[in-house]
Amino acid sequence: MVAHTEVSPQVSPEKILTVGECSETRGSESVSSKGPDVLCEQNEIVSHKNSNHVAIAGSSTVPHPKKKSYKEEDCSLFVAFFTFLSYGVLLLVGYIKEFFVPVTTKEKDREEVELCSPFTNFTIYLSYGVLFFVGYVKEFFYPPSTKEKNREGYVPLYIGFESFYTRNVYRRIQDCWNRAICSVPGAEIDLMERYTPDYGWTIKHTGKTIRCINVGSYNYLGFAENKGPCHDAAEEVTREVGITTSSPRWELGTMEIHRKLESLVAEFLGVEDAITFGMGFATNVLNLPSLLGPGCLVLSDEFNHASLILGLRLSGATVKVFQHNNPEDLEKKLREAIVYGHSRTRRPWKKAVIVVEGIYSMEGSICDLPNLVRIKNKYKAYLYVDEAHSIGALGSHGGGVVDYYGVDPKEVDIHMGTFTKSFGAAGGYIAGSKDLINHLRVTSHAQVYASSMSPPVAQQIITSMVIIMGKDGSTEGRRRIQQLSRNVKYFRQRLRQMGFIVYGHDDSPVVPMLLYLIPKISMFVRELTKRGVAGVGVGFPATKITGGRMRFCLSAAHTKEMLDKILKEVDEVGYLTSSHYSREPKSQEPIEW
Repeated sequence: MVAHTEVSPQVSPEKILTVGECSETRGSESVSSKGPDVLCEQNEIVSHKNSNHVAIAGSSTVPHPKKKSYKEEDCSLFVAFFTFLSYGVLLLVGYIKEFFVPVTTKEKDREEVELCSPFTNFTIYLSYGVLFFVGYVKEFFYPPSTKEKNREGYVPLYIGFESFYTRNVYRRIQDCWNRAICSVPGAEIDLMERYTPDYGWTIKHTGKTIRCINVGSYNYLGFAENKGPCHDAAEEVTREVGITTSSPRWELGTMEIHRKLESLVAEFLGVEDAITFGMGFATNVLNLPSLLGPGCLVLSDEFNHASLILGLRLSGATVKVFQHNNPEDLEKKLREAIVYGHSRTRRPWKKAVIVVEGIYSMEGSICDLPNLVRIKNKYKAYLYVDEAHSIGALGSHGGGVVDYYGVDPKEVDIHMGTFTKSFGAAGGYIAGSKDLINHLRVTSHAQVYASSMSPPVAQQIITSMVIIMGKDGSTEGRRRIQQLSRNVKYFRQRLRQMGFIVYGHDDSPVVPMLLYLIPKISMFVRELTKRGVAGVGVGFPATKITGGRMRFCLSAAHTKEMLDKILKEVDEVGYLTSSHYSREPKSQEPIEW
């Protein structure tokens, strides 16, 4: 480490010498005779190695003033208020200006997204500002205690803005999340009724249940059921080999059913080999570090899932984020990164990988796979596609985004997906070339350390995948895929016809409906629950602060009558909350299912 000493500007740089230079000067008369440039004379400054003093010729030794350590102090309530007020004024002026002189934000060849009005944006920031202001005022007079009981001297675990946000924003509406169920998450679901006696500090159950139509679970093809061939096959396997291997795959955790599953997944995807894991989230988090490392370049979509972001952070690779679903921005950033090389060394990258999702779980958009393949072939980059929400739910054969666009599966270098959505099970997979899978069998932390997939879960996946592929001799799989497609198109078109802003592609089973304001999100969730519809509200920080929404996940198990019931209740609650934000012209023609 280098200790930096501030020197008066009157002292010329030539007169400043290091300890070694000064000692050399003193020990050599021949050097001192060469001139004043190397002398430690009257104006010399000597930094003593093992001393906290600076010797200045012509003066006595002056000790350094000791650095004071200041305890971090929160700003006053007055300062905090004017901080939010200043931002509010700037935003208000900006919105007024752009109201009269609108700014064009549309880009070529990108999915058309209807934006909310400037006034709505202003009310969003105002609502958060009011909540924060009330919270700061309350905690100024009644400071919260963060001390832990029976732990004298311990630093509080939960401090900072996150805990403030939890106490003053999330607490008020936490009954809209973390809701317990007591039934199969099929087309209908039983919610456990709850209430709070102390304004959200605690939640208690009443002992009653609420029967609702389920549009919150990822049961895209309706295989989450407690009867039928999947249930029967899983029950039989449970009786034969139990529910766990109690060991990772590398030790005593590999069973014949795991090999059978991996072979079937590879056949379903049209690739050479596949490897499976017991947890979908961990499939990304624990395998990306096995494929990437320092010196590697990653181009990541700005709306990629948290599991991808965490896995990339753990890998140590350099990550450059491109605009959501924008091939032009991706190509520009990839080209620049290749031209300039590593930001520090300017050396070439070891490898470049493009990381995207098939369907984005918060946006409902489908990745532009043909353009991604074109770019990756042009620049010799690898392509990693997370098909957690698209596998089974997209394509005429349920093969995901690859099947949807008719792209050769070999054009995608690394296929990733989960079994928690369309297959009604748990776990995830990575598929691709045999060399890739052999590498992961040796290096993946999920393969070496985590317990292998539960046998009945593996059987659930096998049975549902056999049905989807039609290998059971029936057309049930094809019927479910077509039913889901019809449900999605009908539901999306009806929502738009009603006047709601809906994000995503018309074929995506993830349907985000924009509400923007936190009070509207909470009221929507509560009112729909009372009316027998179980949906999911999403707000900041899961989305950007102006992106609060309801997210509906449709299923092949939903009937037209169920969809009409949901749409009727959503429309009524929409009028209660004034949430029909769309200003697009609406067709009055009846929409066919």
